[in-house]
Amino acid sequence: MSVIAFLLNVAWLVFGGVWMAVGWLVAAVIMAVTIIGIPWARAAFNIALYTLLPFGQTAVSRAELYGREDTGTGPLGIIGNIIWLVLAGWWLALGHLICAILFAITIIGIPFAWAHLKLAGLALWPIGKTIVPIEDIRMTYARRP
Repeated sequence: MSVIAFLLNVAWLVFGGVWMAVGWLVAAVIMAVTIIGIPWARAAFNIALYTLLPFGQTAVSRAELYGREDTGTGPLGIIGNIIWLVLAGWWLALGHLICAILFAITIIGIPFAWAHLKLAGLALWPIGKTIVPIEDIRMTYARRP
């Protein structure tokens, strides 16, 4: 993680990033309690960790990253994402959108607004995604012909 990403992550935590991570953890716990929601709980927990430290990381499709589809990136993943969107995705995305608007009002808050917008998109369709450091993505694409 670069120094700039570290400083942005510290500022993110100070200015309220923890609260959205708590929202993701609440969603993960609710899903885990239902037993049938454990696959969604795992995704929500991973994104809660990403929400704590969003700078220096990114969410990418596992199918694109690994070059093959799996259960979460195929038709079952689409069904899972639709269920997620109805049960939890919309309110998490709404929370990120509201935070993004509030941060975008100030010039200093624009990087945080952008991070909230990325997280809002992820909140709508998280199944089939993985969180990786940006350096890994750069190296992966540099090796491809």
